Amino acid sequence: MALATVTAALFSGMMVSGSGPAVAYAVVEPSGRSVTASLRSDLEKYLDDQGAKDHFSAVSLRVTYADQRPDISVDVGTFRYGGGRPVNSGALWQIGSNTKAFTSVLLLQLETEGKLSMTDKLGQWLPEYPAWRDVTITQLLSMTSGIPNYTEQSAFLRDFDANPYTRFTLERLMSYVEGLPLGPPTYEYSNTNYLLAQMIVERASHDTYVEQLAERIIEPLGMNDTCLPPYCPPGTASRMPTPYSTHSDLPNHLNKSVPPLALSWAQGAGGLVSSLEDMTAWDRALYSGQLLPPAQQRELESLVSMQTSESIENVTADDPMGFGLGLVKIAHPVAGTVWFYEGATYGNRVLHMYLPETGTIIAIAVNSAVGGEDTLPDLAGTVYETLSAQNATSSPTTPVAPEPAA
Repeated sequence: MALATVTAALFSGMMVSGSGPAVAYAVVEPSGRSVTASLRSDLEKYLDDQGAKDHFSAVSLRVTYADQRPDISVDVGTFRYGGGRPVNSGALWQIGSNTKAFTSVLLLQLETEGKLSMTDKLGQWLPEYPAWRDVTITQLLSMTSGIPNYTEQSAFLRDFDANPYTRFTLERLMSYVEGLPLGPPTYEYSNTNYLLAQMIVERASHDTYVEQLAERIIEPLGMNDTCLPPYCPPGTASRMPTPYSTHSDLPNHLNKSVPPLALSWAQGAGGLVSSLEDMTAWDRALYSGQLLPPAQQRELESLVSMQTSESIENVTADDPMGFGLGLVKIAHPVAGTVWFYEGATYGNRVLHMYLPETGTIIAIAVNSAVGGEDTLPDLAGTVYETLSAQNATSSPTTPVAPEPAA
């Protein structure tokens, strides 16, 4: 495993089959320090309960609102496992598959300019991969291409484990899956899809992926803490809590550190480094439609059931997860219907949860990846409950109508 796939297994401890939808409350930060203190307590408990088990030393949280209320930032732990300087809100993280939405937005912007169409086939843009010639760009971005996942191949895992500093080219990463049979056009998470999408960005724009990111997203949104290694400014690594791996398929690095900027293996599928401040600014622009015209925003948010592979209008308690074009929507048992994505590298996990009814964003990061059960989504639920409870005890709230159950 390399990047969080946001599958049913990830949320198995959170999804209640057949349960009714949760009532979502408008989250309002009460006056005073009580909400921050309560959230700090949540993070400290999580670090105490899970830090040794999952070999991480730091947890960071950021909550932002759609109105003028101030953001909330809470950080606990240290930059290194076993001690060191305290982590702070200026920390940078490997955001993993949160990168995928950046890649999707680049392609959708190119579509608005008439430079490509989501229905274009790979044979038009990447003829060097004839076995995949009939796959459309939409199928790439919605994980319905059937193209195998390079990060699941034993040869790739051996190579990365032997030397994580390896500078992987796109061609080398493709070599791990070329020649493997194409699967059926059903939902199946594959990082390969987004490397191919990155290549199409470059060919359609006649520019590099990193330059397109800077020109279209990073600079316009003022995301000064966001970069794609190796094109990061000096000092970036020093702001990153040490990443740790607990993956059994990387035996040389089990419960050991991995390089903070060695992300050439992920690139447009999961290679970005960012702060939680930048990432929540990006999420707000992403979900509020600032980056795309309405037609392309609808394409971005079009869903495929991660359970049935069918197109769906919305998620329900019976069909609780839908994959968009680099986005995931879930029927959360606590927070209701939300956009939710957890990205993971071999050393970090970073998730965000966007509440459409209120515009509240919750973002959480820890400095380890896990090979087994992941409890970070549970922490997101706890944070939501704390915010709601604090709101309920400090000021009246009006319940938001829940999504109808299936």
